[in-house]
Amino acid sequence: MSHPILTGRTLTARTLSIATLLTGCAALLAFAAPTPAEARHGGAARVERNMSLALASDLAASAVASCQAAGHAVTATVVDRAGGVRAVQRADNAGPHTLEASRLKAYTSASAKNTTLAMMQTAQQNPAAANLVHIPGYLLLGGGVPVKSGDEVIGAIGVGGAPGGHLDEQCAKAAIEQVAGDLK
Repeated sequence: MSHPILTGRTLTARTLSIATLLTGCAALLAFAAPTPAEARHGGAARVERNMSLALASDLAASAVASCQAAGHAVTATVVDRAGGVRAVQRADNAGPHTLEASRLKAYTSASAKNTTLAMMQTAQQNPAAANLVHIPGYLLLGGGVPVKSGDEVIGAIGVGGAPGGHLDEQCAKAAIEQVAGDLK
C-alpha cells in the first residue's frame, strides 16, 4: 500500500511510519531544547527537596523525647532549608529562653549547612571565623544540626535547654537517626 505525497513521490506504509516517528522525535526535541532564557540562566526552574510538616513534627517530638529520657527539659525547633520554622515542641518545664535559642540554632545550622557546635569551635579557634557571632540571627552554641536528604540539606533542627550544647546536639542527632528512613 502506498500514499501519494505532494511532490508526486510515493511512500510505503513502513517508510511513512518511520517518517512519522522521526517527525514526532523532532517535535519532542524542540520542546526539550532550552529557551534562550533557560540557556542564559541554567534552566527556568530548580527542583529542591524541602522539609515537610510531618517530618518536622516527627523530628521535634523525637528530640524532646530523647532529651526527656536523659532528664533534660528542652525545646526543639525544626526549620526548612530557608530557615523558616516548620515545627516547635517545648517540654514541660523547659525554660522560656529555650524557644528562641532552639530557633536560632536551627536557623544557623540550616543557613551554614553545618552543626552549630562545629561552628562555635571554629569561631573559638580561628580568628578569621570569630566574626560569625556578629551575623544577625546566628547563635553559635551546640545544638543545631542540619537535616539532609541524601547529600542535600533540607532544613535543620535546633535543641536548647540541656545543660550543655553538646547534650542538645546529642538529642538533635538522635532525632535525625529516628527518622533516617524518611530522609532517603
